[in-house]
Amino acid sequence: MGVVGNLTPEQLHSFNSQGFLVMESFASPEEIEAMRKRMDLLLQDFDPSTTASIFSTKNQLKLTSEYFYESAEKISFFFEEKAFDDDGNLKQSKELSINKVGHALHEIDPVFKEFSCSEKVSSLLFSLGYMRPVIIQSMYIFKQPGIGGEVSPHQDNSFLYTEPKTCTGLWLALEDATVVNGCIWAIPESQKNGLVRRFIRGEDGVYFDQPSPSYDQKDFVPIEVKAGSLVVIHGDLIHQSFENQSPKSRHAYSFHVVDTDGCKWAEDNWIKRKVEPEPLYAP
Repeated sequence: MGVVGNLTPEQLHSFNSQGFLVMESFASPEEIEAMRKRMDLLLQDFDPSTTASIFSTKNQLKLTSEYFYESAEKISFFFEEKAFDDDGNLKQSKELSINKVGHALHEIDPVFKEFSCSEKVSSLLFSLGYMRPVIIQSMYIFKQPGIGGEVSPHQDNSFLYTEPKTCTGLWLALEDATVVNGCIWAIPESQKNGLVRRFIRGEDGVYFDQPSPSYDQKDFVPIEVKAGSLVVIHGDLIHQSFENQSPKSRHAYSFHVVDTDGCKWAEDNWIKRKVEPEPLYAP
């Protein structure tokens, strides 16, 4: 296998205690520039008229389209809810109207694949105890100036469930993330309370099996980071982000990992792949 862990005992303790870990300068300026330039090119080639799919984590009815389902193994484009006027036309350029691109950048695009499958990512996952990890989804998130929508409190294991639970989120800041432009907020140690609900794909679409608990906003702490920092997020950690009310974007590359050794991918997850993902490493 040849993979060696890269986390210190102190970092592991902090992650297991708090439910998240910030690794500064995880990506080099060159890697950040390569991913941002690559996304610029992907956006240039994208024709918005091919889809009007709007991604919203608030209105789950929006998620029922085949476009969303098929994005699990494609590079697909999702607009911000506030990007359109009453007549269904974009209020501004497509580059400033996109919410995110997903969910298989790590698999299809060479630039994103190189970073996602890099030795340092494998070393991190090895430190966390993964035996046969796969990247199950990836997203380039724009958090556009003024219209970048909020992401309500959630746990990643809700969406990417395995038995036993093995999801970890890796969130890379491609620009500085602050409380003004929509950084992540999390409830430290909330992962210790377990999973509160699941996001299910049924015959009639997708839905949560339980209503969302109400959270006290005073319990959340902001995770402000510089570009290049990686936020490692436990699958049961409750986290969210607010609307971007600043004139600056907050680009990020986020991908999620699950183990495939000694655990089972839930058949009622929203992702139903036709082809099994390749592991980053194996025993």
